[in-house]
Amino acid sequence: MPEGDTVLQTATRLHAALAGQVLTRSDLRVPRFATADLTGRTVLDVTARGKHLLTRIEGGLTLHSHLRMDGAWRVFSPDERWRGGPGHQIRAILGNTEHTAVGYRLPVLELLRTDEEDRAVGHLGPDLLGPDWDPGLALDRLLAAPDRPLGEALLDQRNLAGIGNVYKCELCFLARVTPWLPVGALPDGVLPRLVALAERLLHANRDRPTRTTTITSELRTPPNRGLALSPAPDTGHPRPRPPHRVQERLFVYGRARRPCLRCGTPIRLADQDDRPTYWCPGCQSGPTP
Repeated sequence: MPEGDTVLQTATRLHAALAGQVLTRSDLRVPRFATADLTGRTVLDVTARGKHLLTRIEGGLTLHSHLRMDGAWRVFSPDERWRGGPGHQIRAILGNTEHTAVGYRLPVLELLRTDEEDRAVGHLGPDLLGPDWDPGLALDRLLAAPDRPLGEALLDQRNLAGIGNVYKCELCFLARVTPWLPVGALPDGVLPRLVALAERLLHANRDRPTRTTTITSELRTPPNRGLALSPAPDTGHPRPRPPHRVQERLFVYGRARRPCLRCGTPIRLADQDDRPTYWCPGCQSGPTP
């Protein structure tokens, strides 16, 4: 699932393949821009902004794309077979003499003036992986709506840019609260530490092929404590023993009905704002569906 770390990886691959090269092939397969021809122009750079991709092209143009749930850009050499989906899912092709970048299932694809990029990304909050990262501003924006559920607030790219559904679930687990707990109900000091942890985790995964949130040295806390911000809720029942620890990549996301790595309680799954949301009822306190 594309989130800020994987979008940055995509931008890095596209930049290496396209930047400084003259386009010899251009095909935008969306009705509004189907007649646009970018051949003969040099690609200047490709950069990520939150979960958005900006491909800047000679002549003051920017190709803006967003991957959302299952979009992808793939880079191929001239003699390489294209892999990424059937041909009817291709939305963009940008090629030069050495590489071809193919965009599959892109739900957002638009060509705009570079000096008008704010139309596409001006609403975003500080970027967790960008030069504009400002934890104080992110904190202020999150606290501006204290009644909003934490999970929804973390996903709102106007608050901070780069968190997707996987990180939402993992961060709430590490804070020992459910994603439905209102932001204003968090214990004192939890939210600043959660924002700092979000930045550490995305940076730790920016160059990894597989996202991982369970490496203790990156959490800077013992593995059985997470953020250790509050005691685990008392259910009044004996707790199942945690499973024998093996290196799982994620604490809760995608682990419905499997034992919690911290306490052994089966992980639960429900929707929050139409997104699958995972949590541990033994470790995380707060409201649930």
